[in-house]
Amino acid sequence: MTDGRSWEGNWKVRLYERVRERGYSSLTAFAEARPTVSLVDLAEELGKDDIAGVQVFTGLLAEAERRKQVTRFVRDVFVREFTENLPDGWPAVMDDANRFEIAKTMGIWTADTPDTHKARVKQARVVLRATPPPPGWRPLSPDDELLLTLLPDEEA
Repeated sequence: MTDGRSWEGNWKVRLYERVRERGYSSLTAFAEARPTVSLVDLAEELGKDDIAGVQVFTGLLAEAERRKQVTRFVRDVFVREFTENLPDGWPAVMDDANRFEIAKTMGIWTADTPDTHKARVKQARVVLRATPPPPGWRPLSPDDELLLTLLPDEEA
């Protein structure tokens, strides 16, 4: 976790310098090499004391917008949140604790979704609740077959 220094200086330049130092041409390429790692952990890998998860999020969204791949970005965020909150996959038993973890994951996902895609994410949430995936299901990338069914690439 950063101590506030992440906002000092030109953080965008610092972020992309760190990405290039690690041999990646883009922040997206860096993140794609770690598809289940949280945004906070990606930030810590790039600079434990001076890069924040929200900066990684902002950079990834900007790159997705330039490439017209925001839907893929939205699926990517879901994979990272799902892995963090439900590391053992979709629960077999829907007790209160598991319902809470699913609701928390879905809520964070929706909150982190750009306005242009919120309606599609809400629709995907409805489908997941109505027809849950099999117990143990874990999306390992934004190209997961079920996620692609729920949120196909349809960029404007």
